[in-house]
Amino acid sequence: MSIERVRIKYEGELIQLPNVTGVSIGKKAGKEVIKVLVTHKVPESALRPHDVIPKTLEGYKTDVFAIGVVRAQTTNK
Repeated sequence: MSIERVRIKYEGELIQLPNVTGVSIGKKAGKEVIKVLVTHKVPESALRPHDVIPKTLEGYKTDVFAIGVVRAQTTNK
């Protein structure tokens, strides 16, 4: 299965985990990975087992990437 299909398959599940704000595809060490975007990283030991982001999804590695809190920008006109 392609990495895009794997991302689509698991995106709904991943987005429900604590601090997860998005799921994308990126590169790490020259290889394609599934990037899981979070507000901030939390040690695995502080999470419940079912809230831990898997290290791989169907053979593709995941990369947890902290992006902070996402807010819509407004313009002052």
